[in-house]
Amino acid sequence: MSEDSGRRTTTQQMSLGLFEEMSGQPISESTREIGFQRNNVFVAINGLGLSSRRFIDAAYFIAAQEPVPHETYDVDLNYFKWLMRYESRNVRHLQSVIKEAQRVLIEVTDTPPERAPSEDDQWISEQLMGSVKIGKGRIQFRIPPLMLRHITGPEKHHWLNLCITAAFSQTFARAIYDYVQPYVAAGLTDWIELDVMRRWPGKLGSSASEFKHFRPKYLDPAVKQINELSDIDVSYETRADSGTSRKINKIRFRLKRKDTVAAMLSRQPDAHDLLLTLKEEFGLSNKQFDVIAEHRANWTDERIQQAIEYTRFRLNQGKVTKSPAGYLMKALSHNWQVSEAERKMVAIQSERAAAVDAEETAKAAVTTAVKQSIAARDEEARARRNDEVQRGREHFESADEKTRKELVRLYTASQAGKLMLRRLKLEATALSDANILNHSDLSWYFGQFVYGKLKQTGL
Repeated sequence: MSEDSGRRTTTQQMSLGLFEEMSGQPISESTREIGFQRNNVFVAINGLGLSSRRFIDAAYFIAAQEPVPHETYDVDLNYFKWLMRYESRNVRHLQSVIKEAQRVLIEVTDTPPERAPSEDDQWISEQLMGSVKIGKGRIQFRIPPLMLRHITGPEKHHWLNLCITAAFSQTFARAIYDYVQPYVAAGLTDWIELDVMRRWPGKLGSSASEFKHFRPKYLDPAVKQINELSDIDVSYETRADSGTSRKINKIRFRLKRKDTVAAMLSRQPDAHDLLLTLKEEFGLSNKQFDVIAEHRANWTDERIQQAIEYTRFRLNQGKVTKSPAGYLMKALSHNWQVSEAERKMVAIQSERAAAVDAEETAKAAVTTAVKQSIAARDEEARARRNDEVQRGREHFESADEKTRKELVRLYTASQAGKLMLRRLKLEATALSDANILNHSDLSWYFGQFVYGKLKQTGL
């Protein structure tokens, strides 16, 4: 199936169901594409207001969905009004919109724009819309055969998205958007007479004939709205195409199709966070966003969110080992989702793992506490022994000579003293009360010995 026919089939299946699903929301709020392939013959229509353009869009959309032309098209009136974003209940106004659409003619000619027509040139003038009947909640309409051939025939040039065109609130924005469609791929339109462009929406005020008034009142607001609401960015340049006058009389437009993400954000503000998640968290490429845009009718926000949750779920399990973006696109394409049973299983496994972790943590905490307690006791004992040694040394230094000599004699005669002297390779006869404290290793143990004697004597 070709892309165009696939698009048409999708629109056929989705548009009426979407109308029922949206329950009173305008078509411009839809996150799904609704539109049809349109012939370039319809891009330059003069004297057609905004509501009448939407009426023609809705009628031609319905005709474009049918595989063969019909003499009369008969559809639900509320559905038709939704397609044209007509929210008023004023029947008289709707009738005037339809009559305006019926009055407007489209002209097709093979005469080059740079010369006057001749008798050999072909020129055709035809109504955009035939008879229309409204009653009992239905609308019936006929499209002139020549127009119908261009709508249902094989020659199509561009895709018209009703969700975009229905969002425009300015006639000039819609008219310019229509006019530039054939030039989007080239990026630049031909030069066009400003007077020709001024006729697109019908009658304008007398001030519109001067560019300094026409530009801020009509042109700039229209361009701004196109850039804000549509899938293209538009700018323009002007010139005075006359050797005798500086009066600006021609204009052309520069065009750039927005990248898919920017276009989707413009059209789908409610999906802003979702689309940014796809771009920033998962790093989807423009090509992948193109695929999402192409399938947006079926790939709803809910389905995309489901694919995001599925991919996150598998990432947490360590099952995504290559490209998270590619995995997400596969999940989206196959409509994968995490079953409630699997969620419950993983939750139970997580609880068990958490319990094991908690137990191990508790054991580690006990072990650490014991080690800390032992270390604290060791430190306390070390400090106490150092204090005892210091007190023993102070007692020795403050004692009289006789006492000091007696303490040295007792130490060198003790079992502990003999062992220490042997370890330090010292002779007992070499020690005296005058030098025993000069031996750093020996002095500590001697101080401890003296303190022990103090305790024995109760001092």
